[in-house]
Amino acid sequence: MKFQKKRCVAMLLAGGQGSRLLCLTENTAKPAVPFGGKYRIIDFPLSNCVNSGIDTVGILTQYQPLELNEYVGNGAPWGLNRNHGGVQILPPYQRSKRSEWYKGTANAIYQNIQFIDRYDPDDVIILSGDHIYKMDYAKMIDFHKDSGADCTIAVRNVPLEEASRFGIMNTNEDGSIYEFEEKPKKPKSTNASMGIYVFRWPVLRKFLIEDEEDPKSDNDFGKNVIPAMLNAGLKLFAYNFDSYWKDVGTIKSLWEANMDLLGENPEFDLGGKDKIYSRSPAMPAARLAASSVTANCLICEGSEIDGTVRDSVISYGCIIAEGAEVENSVLMPDVVVGPGAVVKNAIVGEGTVIGEGAQIGAAQVLKDESDRKITVIGKDHEIEAGALVKPGEVI
Repeated sequence: MKFQKKRCVAMLLAGGQGSRLLCLTENTAKPAVPFGGKYRIIDFPLSNCVNSGIDTVGILTQYQPLELNEYVGNGAPWGLNRNHGGVQILPPYQRSKRSEWYKGTANAIYQNIQFIDRYDPDDVIILSGDHIYKMDYAKMIDFHKDSGADCTIAVRNVPLEEASRFGIMNTNEDGSIYEFEEKPKKPKSTNASMGIYVFRWPVLRKFLIEDEEDPKSDNDFGKNVIPAMLNAGLKLFAYNFDSYWKDVGTIKSLWEANMDLLGENPEFDLGGKDKIYSRSPAMPAARLAASSVTANCLICEGSEIDGTVRDSVISYGCIIAEGAEVENSVLMPDVVVGPGAVVKNAIVGEGTVIGEGAQIGAAQVLKDESDRKITVIGKDHEIEAGALVKPGEVI
């Protein structure tokens, strides 16, 4: 069955385990991890799609999908509750002969060829569910069309010393890609792939089928599909993106991205014309008591602050008791910090209760930023009164 033709369909890869986020993803898919007080990571690519005029999005889930599925629901908070298109959750499913997990990024799209075919799109944009950024995908798609590319890859310049951590695009003066190197030891350029791809659908469809038929393939876009396209002489172009973008796949990067929201001139501004949509619950305004002290904070609705909060992101529904101190930390929704407790350089998971006088990551002297150890407490824990959780410890 085919529906009305779409210019572009978005496929959002949201099935990764996210093991580098440790206990924060023990029971939660990485894209469903809270961010910035009232958001989830997946809010950013979904909002980018809506703000870019893309109204058909497939979300490919696999690891711990329950909370993510419930959060996305019918897509209403993002305006994606549509009869034609909208948002669709796409888990692996049983076929007539066999069933299998998604084996890699390319295999995940291959398993959903029928979904894409229903809309007969000109192009497909592939997105990741673990990046924080605002981007107008429509501009990238227009660039893709104007250049006559079979594939366009979003890139950003990174410091040369960091380039070996990325897939690197080596390009000609016109932006056409002549070589792709996956995490090269000696990179030839600093054009790092952002993991955002626009493909002409007929071309991608053909290469996905060929890749699936290759028993030696890792079924991965960066390792297999893109090099195969280059080897076949197809036109691949790099699309430069120079605004804020953060891969929040590690504890340190997730903490840094939250800290980037703070200050008089934050590195990443959640405001502006490109709104980030969310399913956050409606709650009363935050309450700051006369005893409270706050400086350089993001404090969300429903929170009650009687203690001291500095340089921190406080999600909705948090309670910080009188005499408690929170500094350089991220509190996810509904965290309670008891009287006299101290939380420093930490990420605290949803619903966790920190007992009276507990010390979380507090005894830490920093000579420079590289010395900072982020303490992590998972979801729904109870930290006993007077407990000591050392810097860098994970619970």
